[in-house]
Parts: sequence; structure tokens; C-alpha cells
Amino acid sequence: MPEVLFAPWRYEYLVAEKSSGCIFCEAASSSDEDGSLVVYRGRKVFVLLNRYPYTNGHLMVAPYDHTARLSDSPEETLTELVRTVARGERILGENYRTDGLNVGLNLGSAAGAGVLDHYHVHIVPRWSGDTNFMTVAGNVRVVPEDLAVTRRRLAPLFAGGAS
Repeated sequence: MPEVLFAPWRYEYLVAEKSSGCIFCEAASSSDEDGSLVVYRGRKVFVLLNRYPYTNGHLMVAPYDHTARLSDSPEETLTELVRTVARGERILGENYRTDGLNVGLNLGSAAGAGVLDHYHVHIVPRWSGDTNFMTVAGNVRVVPEDLAVTRRRLAPLFAGGAS
């Protein structure tokens, strides 16, 4: 008999009405920080949690402008983007005690972009030995920290200090 992993929080995703809009534009314009999972708002970019994370603390940094390519962003946006990614790297490293981080972008469907027309940078915390049998055998990721807890943990860290 197969093993069963109960993940009741996934039910919401399965039955939720899927938005046809841009998830980043919706989060950028939302005043509901908890619901949109936004942890920081800068002048040109903002930081939010990935709703379907690979690991605890999986962040995304996106420009407010609905832009598909880095090369279409003005220098001011790119400067703030890189500084905010570096800030996220520091915050996650210090507060999640990471052994490493994956930082990257997927531009275009061939590169694996889930959102094609609004670029964003992923910051994914990693720990030595974080690949376990669930990922290897079951193609399932285990993320033990609830997103609301992660947001409450990270938002004050971004609020303090300059990017």
C-alpha cells in the first residue's frame, strides 16, 4: 500500500479560482501585505514570498513595472534590484543560517519562466544535505515553516536598515 502524505494547505491551491492577471502586478498594487506575501516595498522594486516555495524563506524580487526583460529596465530600477537581492541574501543568510543560496532568473518559457512577462529574481535558501527522500523518491518538497510565519519573520528584517 502506498504511503500517504497529507498536505491540506494544498487544497486551497487546487480549488482556488486562478487569476488571469499578473501575480506580481497584483501583489504590487495590493494593500494586503499578509495576503500578497509582500515583505518589503522599495521605490522601484519589492520583495515577496514565493507562494509555492522550494524551501523556507524562498523570496522573489520584482520591479513594480510590468517588464519582461532586464534589458528593458532603467538603470535606477536595476541598481535597486541588485541592492535588494544582496540585502535578501544577507537577511536570509543571517536569519535562516543558510549554507548557500540559489539566486536566479528564468527569462522566457524555454528557460522555465512561470510568469513570462514580468521578470523577477528568485532567492532560494539552501542547506547542506537539504535534498531528502521526499524530493528524490516522491517529487515532493517539504517546507516546514508556514508562509504567514515566514512573512512575519522576514518583514521586520527588511524594514530595518537601508537596501
